[in-house]
Amino acid sequence: MGTEITFPSNGGTAAGYLATPATGRGPGVIVIQEWWGLNDQIKGVADMLAGRGFNALAPDFYHGKSAKIGEPTEAQKLMMELFQASSAAKDAKGAAAYLAKHPATSSAKVGVIGFCMGGFLALLTGTVAPAEVGVVVDCYGVGQEMPDLRKLKDVAVLGLFGGKDHLVDPTAVAAQLAAAGVRHEITTYPEADHAFMNEQRPSAYRPDDASDAWRRAIQFLSLNLR
Repeated sequence: MGTEITFPSNGGTAAGYLATPATGRGPGVIVIQEWWGLNDQIKGVADMLAGRGFNALAPDFYHGKSAKIGEPTEAQKLMMELFQASSAAKDAKGAAAYLAKHPATSSAKVGVIGFCMGGFLALLTGTVAPAEVGVVVDCYGVGQEMPDLRKLKDVAVLGLFGGKDHLVDPTAVAAQLAAAGVRHEITTYPEADHAFMNEQRPSAYRPDDASDAWRRAIQFLSLNLR
């Protein structure tokens, strides 16, 4: 459904995967990868969202590199290289600016949804591109130190977490968002662990919880993107 594209970023270009709805236009949503990279699973998420009527862009934050799902050592190396290069914020801002102005984007602002590392980057995107971003969906986001959440004062945030996920504390995330004055909703699935929405992680995937999480995410994006 989608196509490989490039967009301006940091004085150069970055790559991504753009899936446009069959209707030709729809609300813009940025889809941000797990620490594995821009793989078929994330492209599949963009395709699914396009099938639901969104104009979905999945930026390639690793610039052509990736790790196979289930190879955490390589994934961690790529994630550390990303944060050490300090390119994530620049690519996030470039992606938001590109998608907001894209002719197939019908909404005044765009949404961002990210998973694991991408959940953290989704919050980061909202802070570096507040003029373009209106909604953030953080799916069990982990990463570096939290960005300045006060910059999300005009952004609606939905958090989706697993109750058995020891990598992130949803209560702490909610407290930080509240302290920053950010409008937010948090849903925690008691029996879910990290990556419970990733259908290519059979040891973690929980179909019923994932289905409900997707229902909430799509509804939240639809209600807050005009």
